[in-house]
Amino acid sequence: MGAFVISRRFNDEYKFVFTSRKGKVIFTSLSYELKFECEEDIEKFKLNVDQARFLKFKGSGGKYFFKLMLGEVHFATSRKYTTELLLQKGIKEIVTYSSKSEILDFSSNESIFEDEEVVEEEEVE
Repeated sequence: MGAFVISRRFNDEYKFVFTSRKGKVIFTSLSYELKFECEEDIEKFKLNVDQARFLKFKGSGGKYFFKLMLGEVHFATSRKYTTELLLQKGIKEIVTYSSKSEILDFSSNESIFEDEEVVEEEEVE
């Protein structure tokens, strides 16, 4: 099952990505000034995924992508795909799993991993 992952952009705004069951990013949201706005839009999307529209495009480099629309609002943009079939599989993953997907919050500045120096010191001992 996929997951919604909240994180921060370099400008301190929030964003989320939807990842596939294999951990690949399928789409990235627009920016949010406040984290609760991000969380609210994820919940709104999960409840209304059946109303989402996927506008498909082919970029100048020959890769495929889609813009995810919720109502008339541009909600997110997909990653680039090499074929239309892979793009369609990404859309199917969203439709199938997004309403049941968990939300993971990695937006705090605290490191979720041990400091590299600490790990190296432990390995030396």
